[in-house]
Amino acid sequence: MTGKMMDQPLLISSLIDHAERWHGETEIVSMDTDGTTRVTNWAEVAKRSRRLASCLTSLGLPFEARCATLAWNNRRHLEIYFGVSGAGFVCHTLNPRLHPEQLVYIVKDAQDQVLFFDHTFLPLVAKLQGQLNSVQHFVLMGAYDKEAAAQIDGLKFYDNLLGQSKSDFEWPQLDERSPSSLCYTSGTTGHPKGTLYTHRSTVLHSLGGNQPDGLALSAKDTVLPVVPMFHVNAWGVPYIAASVGSKLVLPGPGLDGESLVRLIDEHHVTIALGVPTIWMNLLEALKTTGSKSKSLTRTVVGGSALPPSMIPTFRDNYGVELIHAWGMTEMSPLGTINQLLQKHQNLPKKEQEELRIGQGRPTFGVNLRIVDENGDVLPNDGHTWGDLQVKGLWVIDTYMGLEETALTQDGWFDTGDVATISSDGYLVIRDRSKDIIKSGGEWISTVELENIAIGHPSIANAAAIAAQHEKWGERPVLIAVKSSDVSESDLIAFYDGKVASWQVPDRVVFVDALPLGATGKVTKIQLREMFGGILEEKN
Repeated sequence: MTGKMMDQPLLISSLIDHAERWHGETEIVSMDTDGTTRVTNWAEVAKRSRRLASCLTSLGLPFEARCATLAWNNRRHLEIYFGVSGAGFVCHTLNPRLHPEQLVYIVKDAQDQVLFFDHTFLPLVAKLQGQLNSVQHFVLMGAYDKEAAAQIDGLKFYDNLLGQSKSDFEWPQLDERSPSSLCYTSGTTGHPKGTLYTHRSTVLHSLGGNQPDGLALSAKDTVLPVVPMFHVNAWGVPYIAASVGSKLVLPGPGLDGESLVRLIDEHHVTIALGVPTIWMNLLEALKTTGSKSKSLTRTVVGGSALPPSMIPTFRDNYGVELIHAWGMTEMSPLGTINQLLQKHQNLPKKEQEELRIGQGRPTFGVNLRIVDENGDVLPNDGHTWGDLQVKGLWVIDTYMGLEETALTQDGWFDTGDVATISSDGYLVIRDRSKDIIKSGGEWISTVELENIAIGHPSIANAAAIAAQHEKWGERPVLIAVKSSDVSESDLIAFYDGKVASWQVPDRVVFVDALPLGATGKVTKIQLREMFGGILEEKN
């Protein structure tokens, strides 16, 4: 039979081309590291991305050379996203919150040849430059700076490089399966490992993750990605925004609640994305400033479990819908987004809220299953707990530099989470397998205990851990941060009727703050080191 369809490669350069051609005048608002606000647009971002691509090509970098970034969410970082990958190189976002030793390890493992960095990180780069042997070009993301030039030999300046480059650079027609970007796991156990995304996987992630029941960004939205661009490519938001022409508001280093309130109100942000701690701080800032953030209609929450009490607070006080999402570095990262089905529309608010607490349903392109300790598939009944495994169009196969596959024998990726899945596909992450408490042979979810604690009006944040126990092996202990006065006995009593009596924490320890890791999540390994023996000490 004759007749066929066009066959064009799925390339990141096609995303920025689309944004330039059809949404060129749509604004990109950038909070630069010097505290100034710069308003540009998609056409300017595209033009400067091509200039960057031209510059990097003229440096003689080999195909697929890794170009690292140490940068905040700003316009130059956005240009790097498209300019590096579009030219056939690999954009490697480094997390500046990692320990310097981890950063050195990652740069060496990735064999980065270029390092772009914001002025904020000049002292760090100056200190580490001697250990970054693979890096041939250090590039400060700004104009010429005499003091900076004196600290790093041969330092290049981003604005100068682009000013000397051509804007008529033509994007190469790459193999869509060639690598485009690189992110490393947070390395909570062992060394961090690299997840190498391709042009194909990234474009498919942009399309599959932005369905009406996905992030659902559009050209009518003003999007505030508070999730850092160094954290799993800001959940893919820069690529998705380019594909639909959304206005972007890039917050730079100012991620405190009051700074975010100002950005939301000044630029009429309609949707924002970030981890739960960001939204806790935003709620406090809204109270302090008296703002109602009237333009904001949705926030997407991921990175760790959403405290259920936040849903009615945002909805009833500010008219904002909180949408729970879940994913992993190894999944590009989007896996599930919590949107209701048609049959749920007429349910009472309380029942809808119970559904919204979980991580939601898989988008097209992702499949889920739970298995037991023998690898046997368990039922999707919403009650049976099992080890969560995934597969899909943008899920890892092999970590960078390793020959052994990261998958099971039958081709699934084991996430390290313990979860339930309902018959409608609603995922609830019950715990990380390394965090779950095994007390007397029964499982206790730390996530559930934390959500209950955060629902108490006097608790600002909380984390539950497993503490050693002579009789039961492990028992739950709650580490909590107060927002107002509350006693240990009062907080323990707050669990009455909310969980089985044997699941109630044995102790509550109050602290001034919880330790946070590089991605904004609570570092429970540190809490277990500090308080894991507290019950034995008491006995």
